[in-house]
Amino acid sequence: MAKAVAHPPAKSAPAKPDARLPVNILMVDLVSAIYWFDEALQAGLAAQGWSEVTRIQSLVLANIAAGTHRATQLAKNLGVSRQAMSLTLTEMEARGLISVRSDAIDKRARIVDFSKQSAVIRDDAMRILNAVEAELSVRIGEKKFAALKKAMAADWGPSPVDAATSAAARKSKSRKV
Repeated sequence: MAKAVAHPPAKSAPAKPDARLPVNILMVDLVSAIYWFDEALQAGLAAQGWSEVTRIQSLVLANIAAGTHRATQLAKNLGVSRQAMSLTLTEMEARGLISVRSDAIDKRARIVDFSKQSAVIRDDAMRILNAVEAELSVRIGEKKFAALKKAMAADWGPSPVDAATSAAARKSKSRKV
């Protein structure tokens, strides 16, 4: 059996992998990596005097940076209810991190963007994330880091939902008691 990838534990992630689960599952490693980056970002922002940005707020900001601007899609991406997202967006807007407006085409929809006031914290966050990436490059090696960035930036195509549901259906048929 392969050894589990050792990521430094994040505050909100378990320190040790669950021994009952298979190791080297890419999704688990990706989640651990997100926690690792977010913990580093939060520590960097706190060191520069910024008040706490929660993990969900951080992920909302990352989604906006990635081009997601509809409140309903943000909720779907983060796996929260529209009501929970509405509360999060209200808090973020009150802090000056984002601006929310009605969609010109669909008045029921809300469009979320970075606020003008958030430029300074976003600049600080970019400097922190660039420093974290530079440190990761040193830790894992430049070639591995370059390959990682290239793999993450590649077009993975649409989600393979059909393949996943087909495999699950085949497995459930073979489990009949």
